[in-house]
Amino acid sequence: ADNRLFIEAVLYRYRTGMPWRDLPERFGDGTKVHLRFSRWAKAGVWERVFQHLAADRNNQYAMIDRTIVRAHQHSAGAPKKAGEDQAIGRSRGGLSTKIHTLADALGNPIGFHLTGGEAHDLVGADHRLPEMQAEALIADKAFDADKRVIEPLTAAGKTVVIPPKSNRRSPRTYDRDLYKARHLIENFFARLKQFRAIATRYDKIARNFLAAVHLAAAVVWLN
Repeated sequence: ADNRLFIEAVLYRYRTGMPWRDLPERFGDGTKVHLRFSRWAKAGVWERVFQHLAADRNNQYAMIDRTIVRAHQHSAGAPKKAGEDQAIGRSRGGLSTKIHTLADALGNPIGFHLTGGEAHDLVGADHRLPEMQAEALIADKAFDADKRVIEPLTAAGKTVVIPPKSNRRSPRTYDRDLYKARHLIENFFARLKQFRAIATRYDKIARNFLAAVHLAAAVVWLN
């Protein structure tokens, strides 16, 4: 009956990290709010809202990085379905999820990919870089990979701003001044993790957690 109240309820839940059933009475039945949120996630509504904002991107250059979030015990136990990956893996700190992010020149996100915490950063590059429209990419040493990053971008006529790994036999040069802009994507991660239910994952279904990331990212765009 009230879409704004519903969206405020979802934002309140993810900002505070409380269980859905503990939502304040002014938001209505928390179980029904969660059900509607899940339906919108399945229908791709949250992603479409985010993509509408991300269309206004600054393509001077792009940045790619990832952040890792701890998966709470409540996020385990999703039904096992063929072909479904809930993006929860076991890393050094326990169960966790990685949020791989591609951002524009202003540090605003333009795309996400979820994996388990044990996945290498290059997995996110495999999913996000093919859609990159910017003419240059800024990334840290984890993305210093010839076959999966540097050669495809160079062949497409794009500039690569990635420091070479120390074990490279022939170190590459890179624009050190432009590389300093990489802090913008780190700033985005800091703002994203102000949502406590994203800084710690409680959602069992990866689709729902990704929908929450899209919603939080839309809030970052608007602010």
